[in-house]
Amino acid sequence: MYNKYRLYEIGDSMKTYIKGSFRKAIFSSDKGYIIGLFKVRETNSRNIEEFINKTITFTGYFHELNEDDIYFFYGEEVMHPKYGFQFQVNEYERVKPEDKDGIIEFLSSDLFPGVGSKLATKIVEVLGEDALDKIINDPMILNIVPKLSTKKANSIYNNLIKYEQSHTIIVYLSELGFTMKDALTIYNTYKSETKEKIENNIFKLLDDIDDLNFIKLDEISKKLDIDSNDDRRIKACIIYIMKKLVYSNGDTYLLIDEIIKNVSNYLKLDIDFEQFKIYMQELINENRIIKEKENYYLIDLWKSEELVAEKIVALASLKPNKYPKMDNYIKGLEQDNGIAYNSKQKEAISKALENNLLIITGGPGTGKTTIIRAIVDLYGKLNKLDYDGLVENVALLAPTGRASKRMSESTKLPAMTIHRFLKWNKETNEFGINEYNKDYSNLIIIDEVSMIDINLLTNLFKGLTNNIKLILVGDYNQLPSVGPGQVLKDLIESDIIDTIHLDLLYRQDENSYINTLAHEIKNNDLSENYLKKKSDYTFLECSQESIKNNLKKLCSQILKKGYDYKRVQIMAPMYHGENGIDSLNAELQSIFNPKDESKKEINFGDVIYRENDKVLQLVNMPDENIYNGDIGVIKNIIYSGTSKSGKNEIHIDFDGNVVKFVPKDFIKFKHGYIISIHKSQGSEFEMVIMPICNSYRRMLYRKLIYTGITRAKKKLILLGDSNAFKYSIMNNNEYIRKTSLLEKITNNLYKNRN
Repeated sequence: MYNKYRLYEIGDSMKTYIKGSFRKAIFSSDKGYIIGLFKVRETNSRNIEEFINKTITFTGYFHELNEDDIYFFYGEEVMHPKYGFQFQVNEYERVKPEDKDGIIEFLSSDLFPGVGSKLATKIVEVLGEDALDKIINDPMILNIVPKLSTKKANSIYNNLIKYEQSHTIIVYLSELGFTMKDALTIYNTYKSETKEKIENNIFKLLDDIDDLNFIKLDEISKKLDIDSNDDRRIKACIIYIMKKLVYSNGDTYLLIDEIIKNVSNYLKLDIDFEQFKIYMQELINENRIIKEKENYYLIDLWKSEELVAEKIVALASLKPNKYPKMDNYIKGLEQDNGIAYNSKQKEAISKALENNLLIITGGPGTGKTTIIRAIVDLYGKLNKLDYDGLVENVALLAPTGRASKRMSESTKLPAMTIHRFLKWNKETNEFGINEYNKDYSNLIIIDEVSMIDINLLTNLFKGLTNNIKLILVGDYNQLPSVGPGQVLKDLIESDIIDTIHLDLLYRQDENSYINTLAHEIKNNDLSENYLKKKSDYTFLECSQESIKNNLKKLCSQILKKGYDYKRVQIMAPMYHGENGIDSLNAELQSIFNPKDESKKEINFGDVIYRENDKVLQLVNMPDENIYNGDIGVIKNIIYSGTSKSGKNEIHIDFDGNVVKFVPKDFIKFKHGYIISIHKSQGSEFEMVIMPICNSYRRMLYRKLIYTGITRAKKKLILLGDSNAFKYSIMNNNEYIRKTSLLEKITNNLYKNRN
């Protein structure tokens, strides 16, 4: 009975295992993730033999663990940089009580209330060592056990069935192809109805469980003999395609022609247009999508725009709190800081403190950081707040850790990412600060607002009170957010929010050009100065065929001048091609970090990672305090023969935070000598080098190039074709996102006035 539910044969020599008993949970999440202690009785790993008859820390996803059971855990040993040696469980199985004593111990455990050792012994004596199978197959057999009441017999049977059922379903899900994590999530959602739900409509899982995706369920559905043209499959695919399109293009709504085209291509089906409209109407009736005019929205994106529009109109409609002596306050601030603010900056400071909502926008060198510092200082003085009072009342936020760090350095106050402020839980993908658990900060300042998508702004508004002061700071001309929406653009164009456009350049001398170039690009008014060498700027003309060699020569020269990987960042628009990021990274490694017998190396596919390599983090790993876009250097490489994990290890130093990666994690980073302009958003670098050539042509447009050059603080070097550069400045034909936040703000304003 038990054996057929095993995921592997016991003691499978092909998989590392530990056998023993669960002792206690140190941490457990709602989704079944557990960190706990496990007493090891047996193992096939030499690295774990020293732990036999001792406890070891384990991590993994589990339905439930009982101290009275014996388990096989299958997985791998890992050395966590903070928590030490652990066993990471990928699959597990409960071991059948195999002898008389084991069955007696099992039946007298807490799983069977009211059954003590004496009764358990009597049951085994009467029914034999296959007592459990006999009870499951025929509960009436318990009637032959002397002095066992009907009530207690029913209780034993029901608890045994309940105990077996969950594991049976977990194995059923695993055999279909679900991971243990997904299997647990599904079971915890549906419990005993799991099999029925899946066989009735496996695609319904997409509506009820966030972590699952259509592609995986579509693959599994083939095992359930679901036809390719099944209505359930087509409707699920519509939702999948809509999500894919809005997140790849940044739209918040779609048109039916693009939806049917992409659905038909994916499913390889010729779907009748009228029938497709019926599917769309059914999805509307099911409250999964919404149609306004000819626009089709996923329900969550529609709600997000509605909520943001409502909150924006409410804040913008509040009466300003005027300070009659504001000019005197600002003069005092100038004296304290030894600075003279221009008229636009003074207006920004006063309106930030008087209004409940303000946007401050401007390019590099226009004093945005100076304004933030001034607003915080004056807010503290006006409200008589000391340092602790400011920390309690003011929240300084940004989309990235790098941008929040700059805010903190400028204001001398704590600053954080929006996700951290909202207490994002990676396991549940939920925010701890929300509509039911508000944050009570009074002044919120957000930098790099151009990077914020509509979903993140929605969750921020849910976690804030209604009487806040909200100041949004960003560069209107930078690339929009990766996610759906064009928040900053739509808010500015709504014309209901006071917006200060900073345009006076600071941070430059007579022979500098970076900030001037940024403004020339923004205004599509490129002067001939872009070919002239300046103290902070150089354009090196060369053909696209010679970019690679010239770039290598240039990098060799700057290394001789004392620059290192922290001070220099090379960036390009595209990954592929002769002058793409992937190709150039391999070449630049030989310049910045050449092969040396003293440096250990590891091959990963066609990439060689070497000690002292510069790398770029590709995914968020909040538990390790590293995020997508962070840059580090490979500090150590440890080979499997000498590592405690028994695997090759790469230890990467992210500004003092050393994180260990094993082979399964190597896809989470890549060489960072040259990175994409998109990945550079929210960062600043002392020196920026950008190749520009016609092979990038499809990615050469004004906003992308503007974003790239504005990452440079002190030195900018452009390398390549001047005609390609001029083309990129003239080309403003970027993809225009389909959003309706602007329209919804107007509609809300009209409602409020009527």
